[in-house]
Amino acid sequence: MRRRRGQPLNGWLIVDKPSGMTSTQVVGRAKRLFDAQKVGHGGTLDPLATGLLPLAFGTATKTVPYVMDGTKVYRFTLKMGEARDSDDADGNVIGTSDVRPSDEELRAALPALTGDIMQVPPVFSALKVGGERSYDMAREGRPPELPPRPARVDRFELIERPDRDTAVFEVESGKGVYMRALARDVALACGTVGHITVLRRLRVGPFTEADAIVLDKITPNDDNAHASPELLRPVSTALADIPALALTQDEAVLLRHGQALGLVDLMGRIPQTAEEGGVVRVMDGEHVLGIGRLEDGWLKPVRIL
Repeated sequence: MRRRRGQPLNGWLIVDKPSGMTSTQVVGRAKRLFDAQKVGHGGTLDPLATGLLPLAFGTATKTVPYVMDGTKVYRFTLKMGEARDSDDADGNVIGTSDVRPSDEELRAALPALTGDIMQVPPVFSALKVGGERSYDMAREGRPPELPPRPARVDRFELIERPDRDTAVFEVESGKGVYMRALARDVALACGTVGHITVLRRLRVGPFTEADAIVLDKITPNDDNAHASPELLRPVSTALADIPALALTQDEAVLLRHGQALGLVDLMGRIPQTAEEGGVVRVMDGEHVLGIGRLEDGWLKPVRIL
């Protein structure tokens, strides 16, 4: 059996992605820098976008879904007057408008795009249509008709108006919300067209800009060495914003072996923020044992780390 190349590293690296790189390219570069066996990312960023791209090494890949389910915060600049086929500055112009809404008109359009909404994804997206990627179909000149999808936008604010052509917005949302679509739709709601020129992700789940590191600043100790594993954050940091539930040593042993625990025995320890059917971060003393789900009167193991 062939041995996997690279070191078996475990943990999170929070990268401040530069514009012009794909998320896959960032993963590949980090994998080479650290000589790591396994690296994935916690939520794709468009090539134009900058900001937080959490990279999961080794067993941290088990916690990627919980990072992707976490709250995300974005800031983007909308340029009005030009529609682009990609809904960002990398695309081709497909329409123009002389209409430039006021600040009040822009703010008035935001409530309809906040909360539980239906959103038509950008045609240049990774969604599959009949087994093909939407962006591949669009590049070949046969863009598909994408149906609206449910999306959750918790906050949508106009932050700045640098000039009559541009507006800066900040958005707090769940997973699967396309900022390019929000920019397109707020322009349309105001009787004009527009696209994103600048997009930055400021937060992903428990990770913020204060946690981020620029790839170009990661340098080995000497010419033959790889980047230090000490730069990686513990696997459990990805779960920091999930409600914590403390177990006794005996309970931890049972859960570790796949047994569910009755919630009656855990009364008084269940976090108030935990919901029926929701997940909790299961603690064995100071150690994060894994993820459990509160369901049908039981704490059921979902993912043991």
